[in-house]
Amino acid sequence: MNNIASSDLRAKFLSGMSHAACTVNVVTTDGAAGRMGVTVSAMSSVSADTPKPTLLVCVHHQSTTAQAIIDNGVFCVNILRDDQSYISDTFAGRFKDQVSDKFDCADWFAMSTGAPRVIDPLVAFDCKVQSSEQVGTHYIFMGEVHGIFEADRGSPLIYSKRAYGAAWRIDGFTSIEDGKIASGQNLNVGCFDVFGPFFMPELIGRMVRSGSKLKFNLFEGDQRRVQESLMSGQTEVALLYDLGLSDALDILPLTEQKPFVLLPKNHVLAKHDSLTPEDLADHAMVLLNTPPSRDYFLSIFEQADVEPNVAFTSVSLEMVRGMVGQGLGFSLIAIKPAADISYDGNAIVVRPLITDTAPSKLVLATRKGVKLSKAANEFIWQCKDYFVLDT
Repeated sequence: MNNIASSDLRAKFLSGMSHAACTVNVVTTDGAAGRMGVTVSAMSSVSADTPKPTLLVCVHHQSTTAQAIIDNGVFCVNILRDDQSYISDTFAGRFKDQVSDKFDCADWFAMSTGAPRVIDPLVAFDCKVQSSEQVGTHYIFMGEVHGIFEADRGSPLIYSKRAYGAAWRIDGFTSIEDGKIASGQNLNVGCFDVFGPFFMPELIGRMVRSGSKLKFNLFEGDQRRVQESLMSGQTEVALLYDLGLSDALDILPLTEQKPFVLLPKNHVLAKHDSLTPEDLADHAMVLLNTPPSRDYFLSIFEQADVEPNVAFTSVSLEMVRGMVGQGLGFSLIAIKPAADISYDGNAIVVRPLITDTAPSKLVLATRKGVKLSKAANEFIWQCKDYFVLDT
């Protein structure tokens, strides 16, 4: 009976602790026992008022890094930025089929103790082991801090609800009543940054003009980061493409997006009313190099058995438009822009792309099994109305 209760309590403990938001830290060591590293979330300040500041980290006893820290007597805590989740995944063992040495995923700098620091983390603490104790499955290492690195940019990578997230500033309230009112009106919305500017301003503007009191906190990023914000609970709803989404999400299809070709005004192909992948084969391409847009555009050529001539790439749609405007090549986009001029003032034209590849789909995603707020339901209803009227 006790074993069953203990197992149930353990499961509830793990589930409860998954809601705690923690920084993502890679703990590294080097010395006679070798160079080792592991991703941990259990890291905390202990005291700044000891002869040297102290912190603690917890490392599973079966990790080879734990014994290496004991033998080397030193470790470095690398607090990662929100664009460095790939480093976390590498040291958590998720990319072991891609690298033989986990340290190959980044550049490193040896701190004064010899422990490796990611060349550009958010913060790094260089420590000597003050004490270690095994409690259950983990070693608790008390570290005496001998050196600190702080970056001049970036935000912390957060882990909560078994997914990555990022931090943003939240201003306080002037009264309890203001806080209660705002809590029912605030809505955290995620949006894929490539198509967000095409839809979100007009959608929010329509809602405001119709009397909506919602206050939007927009989280914009690539498909992966926006999905992670949704999985971690940082955002409640998100507008995404329907590609590579988790089975843990509920998906509401909103609209299809057919591809277009973006061309300099004086391009030889600009005289055509529409184009095919075959028409583009011999011309330089500027590729929007952010997934899933990149993969979708390349699949169009692959399905047509055409090898694209990718001359330039960029993760920014406006950078792509600017390069096209400069005559550096054509590009593919999934949304027809309203403006026919690039940021630097060059004329561009848009032509439909005739292809057998299915159009990409824009969807609204929420987490399965989560009761949505009144604000989220209002936004979902407005999205349905907006995309029905505008497609």
